[in-house]
Amino acid sequence: MQLSEIYGAGKLGLSYELYPPKTEAGLEALFTHLKELVAFQPSYITCTYGAGGSVSNTTLDIVSRVHSEFGLPVGAHLTCVGLTKDDMRAYLADAQERGVDYIIALRGDPPKGQERFEAVAGGFAHANELVALIRNEFPRFGVVVAGYPETHPEAPNRQSDLDYLKQKVDAGADAVITQLFYDNSDFFRFRDRCVAMGIEVPIVPGILPVTSLTQIQRISSNCGANLPPELLSRLEAQADDPQGQFDVGVYHATRQVEELAHGGCAGIHFYVLNKSRAAATILRALTLSTKYAERR
Repeated sequence: MQLSEIYGAGKLGLSYELYPPKTEAGLEALFTHLKELVAFQPSYITCTYGAGGSVSNTTLDIVSRVHSEFGLPVGAHLTCVGLTKDDMRAYLADAQERGVDYIIALRGDPPKGQERFEAVAGGFAHANELVALIRNEFPRFGVVVAGYPETHPEAPNRQSDLDYLKQKVDAGADAVITQLFYDNSDFFRFRDRCVAMGIEVPIVPGILPVTSLTQIQRISSNCGANLPPELLSRLEAQADDPQGQFDVGVYHATRQVEELAHGGCAGIHFYVLNKSRAAATILRALTLSTKYAERR
């Protein structure tokens, strides 16, 4: 299915992002959780991979299994980290042979120990170059790129970040999935700025429900996402109660998704961290499975 169909007029696409577990037990737990999430009829499922491409083959193994077991369209992440153009071509050819539908094309973060991203000899320095390679040599793939409602941490300013996003879209991206955020006004302002820039592809909000205060403080610090004071205060009030933190975070994400869905978003992308409880709780609370069916 083309991404234009998933995010077409009157439709609301639902997608999940996984990451490769480090153990066989973790892998089996992932697929157990996926059974619950698949019940909400996602449009597709994606899988990322570790820093430096250390488990990129596992990424393709996972999405191949997802497609085989659940019959769903799948997307695989691909970054420019540590890869030459020929390495990327080999990965894309393997993905194509395995029936992968979409590529999430990213520059990628600098490997651990490096302060700045540096392209390898024969590689790419920017994601728009990777998008162009995919579009020119592997046109069957749908292509998704990343957007940053609160601006990429490395960008000199907001405008330059938007200019770069437009370069990725102009190179052939079909959709944008955003970095996580916790204040919907940041997303809606970002979407408005994209439209004003002439970016016409769907802008899909990425949602990571908070389930642990310590965890989300680390993640938000790394990606530059702001935790609204009210949300932070409520989480801190439950500092000694893991279930309380989960309840606060899931309630906040539920309200986020409800507002985004009614705000004309093309879809919702959940960063599920390989577990089903938070996303499933949100989707049940909103009865989005019915809304998706009605809007398809």
